[in-house]
Amino acid sequence: MTALLCSLGAALFTAVGGMFALKHTDRLHLILSFSAGAVIGVAFFDLMPEAFQQAGTYHEIPGIAAFIALGFTFYMVLNRWLLLSPAHDEGCKNPWHRGQFGAGTLSIHSFMDGAAIGIGFQSSTGLGIAIALAVLIHDFSDGINTVGMILKNNGTRRLAWRWLGVDAIAPVAGVVSTSLFVMPPSYLAPTLAIFCGFFLYIGASDMLPETHHAHPRLLSVLATIGGLLSLFLAGQLARA
Repeated sequence: MTALLCSLGAALFTAVGGMFALKHTDRLHLILSFSAGAVIGVAFFDLMPEAFQQAGTYHEIPGIAAFIALGFTFYMVLNRWLLLSPAHDEGCKNPWHRGQFGAGTLSIHSFMDGAAIGIGFQSSTGLGIAIALAVLIHDFSDGINTVGMILKNNGTRRLAWRWLGVDAIAPVAGVVSTSLFVMPPSYLAPTLAIFCGFFLYIGASDMLPETHHAHPRLLSVLATIGGLLSLFLAGQLARA
């Protein structure tokens, strides 16, 4: 029951973050700059350390690093394929597909966040609460990231709302799913590492270039640094 309540909190934080992004579309370049830092921060300060920590006796550190590279490369190839594939019509450009793919990946990450909460509570209440705090703190950024990914890639506000709903409900579904399956410990670290590679590519190659546009560059760079710092501090607070 506690795990489910935590997942509902994560859904609320995600929705609030997304609504903030939708309301302030006039400052979307700053939101996207912050999102780029937050996405990269999730990879560096959340997924990567957890992948290395979960490796344990099942995997060597170079092997986990290889899974990170695999995730980065896979996302790059798939993103390039989406970029080069023909558009179906004038109103359905390839960036639109990339935006939905990116939002879908963010939603899967939110699902895994929920699953992590559920698995943590299966282990111990203390671990479950610690994981839940980390998820709550960065889910506000997840909502911003999802909306930003859609709007940046020619998506409509209506489509952004739909994906925000998917992303918000994903951690709840993740918690519920843990009552149906148990991920083998040997699979957890590689899975986290692959998603780390995904987010490194999303942040560095798809969102970070926004900071180089003809907007006030100093503010954009500061927003990116703010996104990184927010996820770093979130991790520190969760471990305190």
